[in-house]
Amino acid sequence: MKRYSKTIAQQCKYYEVEDIFEYMVETYIDGNHSTFTRLFKELEKDARRLFIEYLLWEVNPQYHVEILKATI
Repeated sequence: MKRYSKTIAQQCKYYEVEDIFEYMVETYIDGNHSTFTRLFKELEKDARRLFIEYLLWEVNPQYHVEILKATI
């Protein structure tokens, strides 16, 4: 089932996690790049912007470029 334009709350509930952004970063770091890409594409436009903001403020800088490239 394809999921598109989902809010942060909807994603947290669907994947049964407290913080979808943290889950997405952990997924990427664990090497599940295709899963990360799918999760990112499922987010609505505003949620994607918030994820980028989260990435820049909360994630170790060594992953910034890699994860940003994966979002494009």
